[in-house]
Amino acid sequence: MFGRTKVVSIGDVRIGGDEPIRIQSMTNTKTEDVEATVAQILALEEAGCEIIRSTVPTLEAAEAFREIKKQIHIPLVADIHFDYRMAIAAMENGADKIRINPGNIGSRERVRAVVDCARERNIPIRVGVNSGSLEKGILEKYGGVTAEGLVESALDKVALIEDMGYDNLVISIKSTQVPMCIRAHELIADKTDHPLHVGITESGTVFSGTIKSSVGLGAILSREIGDTIRVSLTGDPVQEIVAAKKILQSLGLRKSGVEVVSCPTCGRTDIDLIPLAERVEAMVAGYDLPIRVAVMGCVVNGPGEAKEADLGIAGGKKEGLLIRRGEILRKVPEAELLDALKYELDHWEK
Repeated sequence: MFGRTKVVSIGDVRIGGDEPIRIQSMTNTKTEDVEATVAQILALEEAGCEIIRSTVPTLEAAEAFREIKKQIHIPLVADIHFDYRMAIAAMENGADKIRINPGNIGSRERVRAVVDCARERNIPIRVGVNSGSLEKGILEKYGGVTAEGLVESALDKVALIEDMGYDNLVISIKSTQVPMCIRAHELIADKTDHPLHVGITESGTVFSGTIKSSVGLGAILSREIGDTIRVSLTGDPVQEIVAAKKILQSLGLRKSGVEVVSCPTCGRTDIDLIPLAERVEAMVAGYDLPIRVAVMGCVVNGPGEAKEADLGIAGGKKEGLLIRRGEILRKVPEAELLDALKYELDHWEK
């Protein structure tokens, strides 16, 4: 729908252009605590995180970047607020990208100092603007927080850095209001070719935040807008990766990993489907197979509904059907369904 963005390299990970949409998260440890931060990043890597961001509020946190980078395997982004010296220190200690809001950094000279340091090292700058950080002039012009105001503020800051002779940039405009966030991305996608980092800011707890992020990110990504995403949740950041992968998988933008589809149950269900579906979902997490697995609750509609899946099980009274690409393989006792499915996964030809 919109033009392709240009490609930006964050460490050895590329975003933009025809690159896959990359999944990001942010640590919630104290960055100064290297051991805790590394442990969390490694767990996020295992879950599928491709770019990680950590806050740099102190010089000690910036210096911790050097040691953290030695122990992780994905690009490390420095999140900077207010103090331009922390941005410079983070880059000097190996940050692969920095996230700043130039409006919070201070004078033009301070912004230039950050830009000069980034240029020397060819480090991308993510220009981030949130609905809670709009400057007074923008708020007065638009009568409050609006999609148009978010876009104008972001593009003003991008122009400031471009005027300093640097365009290795990524743009982020986030709002906690889903319709506003969607509209803002529609507007900005038509005005820039810089890669866009997409997310719904402060979306909420794991349950409500996943729903809110799914609606917002789904709408934005379905418009072919967005090059990298973060699902912002109040909880374990690993859950952000799980949610992001599911969103991309649901939109057909990611094929890695097993997708589980399951019926909602009804009066025809003669098998204990809910715990079975949960056990299947937990089991398939260990398989890197680009396939769909269906878990159906009855043998009436189950086989038909499972036809679009690569593998499926449909429950009956104390037994179920094992289905492979629409064909019934055999009947299996209920207690053996999970093992039968696991056998098929173990012997699946990639």
